[in-house]
Amino acid sequence: MLILADWAVPSSELGPQRSWGVAVEGGRVGAVGPHAELKAAYPDAEVVDASGQILLPGFVNAHVHLYGTLAHGIPVDEAPSNFWSFLEDYWWPKVEDALDIDMIVAATDYVCAEMLRSGITSFYDILEAPNALPDALLAQKEVVERRGQRGLLSFEATERAGAAIARAGLAENLRLIDASQAEATAGGTGLVGGLMCWHTTFTCSDDYIREAFALAAERGVLSHAHMNEGVHEGNWCAERTGHRTALHYDTLGVAGPQFLASQCVQIDEAELAIIAERGIKVTHMPLANCEVGGGFAPIPELLDAGVTVGLGSDGYINDFFAVMRGAFLVHKARLQDPGVMPASTVLALATEGGAAALGLEDVGQLKPGFVADLQLVDAEFPTPLTEHNLIEQVVLWRNHQHVSSVMVDGRWRVRNGEVLDADLGALRAATNEQARRLWRTA
Repeated sequence: MLILADWAVPSSELGPQRSWGVAVEGGRVGAVGPHAELKAAYPDAEVVDASGQILLPGFVNAHVHLYGTLAHGIPVDEAPSNFWSFLEDYWWPKVEDALDIDMIVAATDYVCAEMLRSGITSFYDILEAPNALPDALLAQKEVVERRGQRGLLSFEATERAGAAIARAGLAENLRLIDASQAEATAGGTGLVGGLMCWHTTFTCSDDYIREAFALAAERGVLSHAHMNEGVHEGNWCAERTGHRTALHYDTLGVAGPQFLASQCVQIDEAELAIIAERGIKVTHMPLANCEVGGGFAPIPELLDAGVTVGLGSDGYINDFFAVMRGAFLVHKARLQDPGVMPASTVLALATEGGAAALGLEDVGQLKPGFVADLQLVDAEFPTPLTEHNLIEQVVLWRNHQHVSSVMVDGRWRVRNGEVLDADLGALRAATNEQARRLWRTA
C-alpha cells in the first residue's frame, strides 16, 4: 500500500517533506519518499490518495492512567490544598481504592478509542487499583488487543495498602509481563507488553524497590516510578535518607537506563545531573502537572543534558495535540524565553522521544523497517504551509478532530475520522455507568 500525502514528517531528522508518502508492506514501512519514486518502486501497490493531509508517525503517549477518565468531574467536598492532600484526601480514597475490574475495563476501552482518535498508536499505562487484584492487567490486555493498539501495561505496586496488596502488586506485573513475552515468543502480535512499576519512595521501602527492579531486570523490561511530582517526595526522601530522590535511587542501584522516571517536576541540580549521568529516562506530563499544582518540570534543561524524554497525558487530557501545546507553551513562560521548546522538539517528544523512553526500538518514526504506525492530519490551514512553519502549525492549530486516519501495525484503526469496530456512543455510555458506580462507592 502506498499512502501519498501533501506533506510528510517521517522523523525529526528529515523534517517536513512536500509530496512525500510511505510504502507499507506486511505491517512495516517499506520505504518513504517522493510520490513519483514510490510509484516507480511499487507499480502494483494499492494507492491511498491522502491529498490535503499531512502524514505523521503515530503519537506515543508515554504515560497515561486509563482509569483516570472515571474521575473527570467527580464530586469533592473541597479542592486539595497541595499535592499530598491530592493523594491522601482525594485520589487514593475516592478513585484508586474504589476501582474494580468492571470500571477498569470500561475506562480502558473508551480511552483506547479516544487515544486512537487523537493519533495515539502506542501508550504506556499505569494502573493502581489495590482492590481490583488479581487479573486487572490481564483484563486490560484483552481490551487493548481488541482495539489493536500498541500498549505497555503495568500495575503500580505499593506498600501503602498493606503487605498482601504489596505482594499482589508485584505478582500482577509479573503475570502480565510473562504472558506477553510468552505470546510474543509463540508468534503472537506482540502489540501488548508489560513493565515493572512501583509507586514512589514514600509508599515503597528500599527492599521492595530493589526487589521490583531485580524482577524486571530478570525479564529484560523497564522499571517505572513516579518521581518528585510535587515537593513532597524530594523533601521526604532528604529528611529520611539524607539525600533527595534521584540520589537515593542511585544508592539503591536502580538509577540507570532500565529505569523510567515520570514527572521529575521538583528536581534540583544534583538530581538532574544524576538523571543525565546514569541514563535514567523521563516522561513529561505538562498539563497534569499544572492540574495537581506540582509545578513545571525542567524539561529544556533535561534535554540539554542529553536525557531521553517522552511526552504523556497522565490520563488528564488525552488529546495529544493539546498535550503538545502544553509542552510548547509552559516552558516558554517558565523561562521567559520564547525560543525554548520549539515545535519540532515537541513533536519529537510526542513520537520518537516517547518510543525511546519506553524502549520501543522500531516505533515513533516512518523509516524503512519500522512498524507502520502512522496518522493522517488535515493540512487545510488559513495560512500557507511551508517546510519552515508546518510543524508549528500542527502543534498550535490542530486537535483530535483534524485526524482523519490512523494505522497501527499496518492496519487501519481510524478511517475518515471514525474509530473502526468501535461504537463510541456505547463505550461512552458504559464508561458513564461505571463512573457513577465509582462516585457512589467513593
